[in-house]
Amino acid sequence: MKKQHGPAFSADQLDLAQCSICRGKAVVKGVFHELACVQCNASGWVSADTGDALPLEVLVTQLSIRLQAAEHQVELLKREPQMSDPASQYERNNRRGAGGTNFTGD
Repeated sequence: MKKQHGPAFSADQLDLAQCSICRGKAVVKGVFHELACVQCNASGWVSADTGDALPLEVLVTQLSIRLQAAEHQVELLKREPQMSDPASQYERNNRRGAGGTNFTGD
């Protein structure tokens, strides 16, 4: 491990695992109603290495990092062209012809 003075310049993503008590739901079944899970601070996530609950400051940061990564994945999937039917694929320019024109193979 590298010696360091002061806080890190960037937050690293930690390995998280679902809580084994609440199975990632953040609540446990009580006698009459659901109670917040105390094992994972009602988040559904624990440290994958130790199985202990993360401090709230670290937990918020880690969940934000994961949310940003998921939103980035969604944006990449939205940008990907959708091929709904063969007719739309046939009409769309595939730039495979001479000079980047459309080539349909007919």
